[in-house]
Amino acid sequence: MGHRKLASPRRGSAGVRPRKRASEILPTPRSWPTIQLNEPKLLGFVGYKVGMTHIFMIDDKPTSPNYGKEIYVPVSIIETPPIIPLALRAYVMGPKGEPTTLSEYWGELPEDVLKTLQTRKIARLKLDKEKMKGKLDTLNSRINDILYLRVLITTQPKLVPALGKKKPEIVEIQLGGGDIKAQLNYALNILGKPLSVKDVFKEGQLIDIIGVTKGKGFQGVIKRYGVVELPRWHKHRKGSRKVGARGPSFSTPSYVPQPGQMGFHRRTEYNKRILKISDNPDEINPKGGFVNYGLVKNTYLIIEGSVIGAKKRPLFLRYPIRPSWNPQSVPKLTYVNLYSQQG
Repeated sequence: MGHRKLASPRRGSAGVRPRKRASEILPTPRSWPTIQLNEPKLLGFVGYKVGMTHIFMIDDKPTSPNYGKEIYVPVSIIETPPIIPLALRAYVMGPKGEPTTLSEYWGELPEDVLKTLQTRKIARLKLDKEKMKGKLDTLNSRINDILYLRVLITTQPKLVPALGKKKPEIVEIQLGGGDIKAQLNYALNILGKPLSVKDVFKEGQLIDIIGVTKGKGFQGVIKRYGVVELPRWHKHRKGSRKVGARGPSFSTPSYVPQPGQMGFHRRTEYNKRILKISDNPDEINPKGGFVNYGLVKNTYLIIEGSVIGAKKRPLFLRYPIRPSWNPQSVPKLTYVNLYSQQG
């Protein structure tokens, strides 16, 4: 190997192994933040990715060199139709030291919601009032044993014509703020009623976005890991778009880049800021709608920067688990681009 340097930088990251396809299109959080809120709230919401545009705003981050100046910011739009809380689940410490479900209380649900759930073949539709009353008594009698409360919610994709689907996503969202008693009363009050994103998040705050990235199929090491292509010479029949040596030579590598699945991975983006929450789609819809999406019809969020996933993909929005800073003001937007975004 006298013609070649004897060392080269490592290619690719082994920190996200295994690079396999996500098991579900809408991942749910594996952990929830412990935050201090004045009143009980859901710690998450579900929205659908619309696309991107750009805005101008007054920079309100005190540590920024452009503080107080008008800056250009690329933004993402997420449509968030109301969700409907279906049931309340209480978790206690199990015999093996792991959280386990104590009880599940279902509230009074609208007829259209019941019809949708019947198509999902959910076996909780008996809704025996006497049985539910007994479960509520169990919750009240063992309230001191409850570790945390979660609410089972359903989305309403039928309100988003751009999606072209009616099958809802059903996920759990944890409650935060106040004590367990206050959370229990809050959850019982919202069961069966539409809940807006404004009841969960506020303008200016940070959130985490959990979703599935764009799928790119089976790819080689050049695209998947950024491995440098080998020189094309007379022995090119052995291939150039591959790893030259896989075995240990001057060091023993812990991982050798190999071809395989690229994209459609579960990922979490931390500390994405909500710049605006609005009920008026005319303020954001370009003429003719967003490319490969259409027109926004419901409440929407303007998120600073890009977000993962393809258009129309459901995304789980969660309170930040490790916030990088604590915004104290509502961003001031001076201009929103309404021209169609190609691509």
